[in-house]
Amino acid sequence: MADDHPIVRQGLRKIIETDKRLSIVAEAADGREAVELIAALGPQVAVLDIDMPRMDGFEAVRELRRRQLATAIVFLTMLNDEEAFQAAMDLDVRGYVLKDSAAGEIVAAIKAAAAGRAFLSPALSTLLLSRRRRAEELAREQPGLHLLTPSERKVLRLIAEDKTSRQIGEELFISHRTVEAHRANIARKLELRGSLALVKFAAANKSEL
Repeated sequence: MADDHPIVRQGLRKIIETDKRLSIVAEAADGREAVELIAALGPQVAVLDIDMPRMDGFEAVRELRRRQLATAIVFLTMLNDEEAFQAAMDLDVRGYVLKDSAAGEIVAAIKAAAAGRAFLSPALSTLLLSRRRRAEELAREQPGLHLLTPSERKVLRLIAEDKTSRQIGEELFISHRTVEAHRANIARKLELRGSLALVKFAAANKSEL
């Protein structure tokens, strides 16, 4: 688990270790240290704060994805705004738990993540429903979205993050030429003409992709 406040980590340890089936293998005080410990120890689940020094939770997860590490991620944070929540969902984290409800939810979130399931603090249900509603509206407006392959969806999400084809290729471990082929296929399926139209569409619908 990673949090830059020692008192928070101490409290989390006490809560988590009440369940004898869970074991904390390491603690980190910042995102960079968390990434290196996860890479070295390969824990099943990592509980990360979002607001950390050196490397925040979002950056840490992107680095873990780049290294293709399989550890499931649970965010434990004070941030309950829509922007942070949408960013977390875009990273496919397994859990999103608010610190003010952590005592009753963190163990359940860790177990869910370990089992491959998702867990969100109930207080976030409104944000989740809003995200689903907008995604459904987008699917009706752009039926071609259903035709996209999983790889094409990943590329489209990264286009929404304003990444170049070269950066996308490095992140997904595919060639620049393969990325360009994906971009062309996405534009064709969505009936978008030109690379600029594709970038505009991705940016405008980032949170629903």
